Order: sequence, then C-alpha cells, then structure tokens
Amino acid sequence: MSAKPEVGLVREASRQIVAGGSAGLIEICLMHPLDVVKTRFQIQRCATDPNSYKSLVDSFQMIFQMEGLFGFYKGILPPILAETPKRAVKFFTFEQYKKLLGYVSLSPALTFAIAGLGSGLTEAVVVNPFEVVKVGLQANRNTFAEQPSTMGYARQIIKKEGWGLQGLNKGLTATLGRHGVFNMVYFGFYYNVKNMIPVNKDPTLEFLRKFGIGLLSGTIASVINIPFDVAKSRIQGPQPVPGEIKYRTCFKTMATVYQEEGILALYKGLLPKIMRLGPGGAVMLLVYEYTYSWLQEN
Repeated sequence: MSAKPEVGLVREASRQIVAGGSAGLIEICLMHPLDVVKTRFQIQRCATDPNSYKSLVDSFQMIFQMEGLFGFYKGILPPILAETPKRAVKFFTFEQYKKLLGYVSLSPALTFAIAGLGSGLTEAVVVNPFEVVKVGLQANRNTFAEQPSTMGYARQIIKKEGWGLQGLNKGLTATLGRHGVFNMVYFGFYYNVKNMIPVNKDPTLEFLRKFGIGLLSGTIASVINIPFDVAKSRIQGPQPVPGEIKYRTCFKTMATVYQEEGILALYKGLLPKIMRLGPGGAVMLLVYEYTYSWLQEN
C-alpha cells in the first residue's frame, strides 16, 4: 500500500522538475543578450571610463560592432548548464516549501511569499558557481573567438582562487539576497494576484491574464532586488585595480557603491534587467504551468 503514494510523489516531483527545467531553458535562450548588457552596465564604474556605455542603444551598437553577434551570447554556456537544474530547483522547491508551510497556520499570501524566499535561497546555492563564471566571461570585451572557454575559465578561477568564498563561490551572500528577494516577490505577487483576478473562459484572454500578471511579477521583483544584483556583479566581476579586492561582502559593497557613486548606481542595469525578467518572468511561469498541465494530462 505504501508503494503507491511513493510512486505518486516521484511522478509529481518529476513533472515539477521537467516543467521547471523547460521553463528555464526557453527563457535563457530568448533573453541572454539582455543579461550580457545588464552585467556590462553594472560593472562600469563612471561615465568618464572610455569603455562606458552612454545608453542601452549605445551598448547594443558597441557590442555588435566590437565583438560581433556572438558577443551577446558570451557566458551563455554556464547559464544553459545551470538554468535547467536551477529553474527545476526553483519551481520544485517552491512547491515543496509551499506544501510544508501548509502544516503551519499561515495566510495563503504569506505562504506564497515564504515559499518563494525558501526556493530563492536554495536556488542561489546551486547556481552561484555558474554565476561567477558567467559574470567573468560577460565582462570580457574581447571578441567571442578570443575569450577563454567556459571550462577553461572555470579551471582558471579554481587554480588561482580555489572553490571557496574568494574563488568559485565568491559573492554567495549577494546571490542569496538576489534570488531570495526576487523569488519572494515573484511568486508571492504572481499567485496572490492570480487568485484575485477571475479565470477567463476564453483561452487567449486567459493566456494574456497570466502573462500580464507574470510580467508585473518579474518587473516588480527586478526593481526590488537589483541592489543585490549590482553588488553580486561587482564582487564576481573584475576588480577596479588588478590584484586588489575592493568588493568583498554584499552589504559593504552596496555601501561603497552608494558612497562613491550615489544611490542610482545601485540601480545600474535596471532597464535591461526589466526588459529581460519582465517578459522572461512571464515566459517562465507560463511555460512551467502549461508544461506541467501537459505532463499531468499525458
């Protein structure tokens, strides 16, 4: 008798993992160029830097002219390798935390937010080494053919700095903050608002209802968590003076950026981030929900 619930649990977990992985893979393939542009904006320190971008359009033009079309896909292998398990972890752990919180007397609104926070923190631990490699590759302004391979760059980090918090896991606290805050807002807003707005019987209008709520979820979460994202890019990216580590910890990095560059510097890269994670957030939720439903039916 105990075998049936166990089989049901494995099947349910498999659906969540496959649906979450599919959502992540599709989102990263569509939106990676905006992630490259966002990282470039976050690691540039002042307008007097000769390599700084003047605007979003200028950044696209300069990358295309200097690095070619493949310049927009620098650092894509680490997120592709990480994105499927990362998003699988994101959605699977969200469902599991939500189930666990069902045993506690919390309001549905709080349950969604706390489950989102838990899934974000778990996701951050899984993805951080891949983020260190990705940011380093994205910061490289050489042509695509001249930059080191993903595995070569990862080995270079491990050889010089090791596996720890100064090496392949540097910036972990900033990554925990970025993913924890994002998922808390993202899942909390999406499921609470979706439950408030009535389901539409027309499939097209229902799709647009979900897409609109997902778009808002991704946008609001991006605006709230971007200071953590800037801190993460500064810690994991190249330091201002080679050989000297200026950016070490999350909140100290935020304070340094604020003191030296002003409050707006903590929102660098916000436009490309919103352009990516607004529609990207909607795409992920819709791919997850429709893939999960399809797997249930088939």
